[in-house]
Amino acid sequence: MTTEEKVILLAMLKKEEGESLKEVLLVLENSRVFSLKEGKRLAKALKEEGYIENGELTLKGEAAAMAAEDEFKLS
Repeated sequence: MTTEEKVILLAMLKKEEGESLKEVLLVLENSRVFSLKEGKRLAKALKEEGYIENGELTLKGEAAAMAAEDEFKLS
């Protein structure tokens, strides 16, 4: 899994109540993590791999997001 995919999963884990996947991708685009086009491509891959379903994280996605959070924490 790429760093960008991990960032999407972590952003989905930390998103505000009622915030959509597209809104999360727009926030990441505004933060210059990647372009919206690239974000949509990455999100599609995450959906196909079973990490995101109906705009929400699956249990597999939550586990991967929590692992990414631990990976990104500064020691």
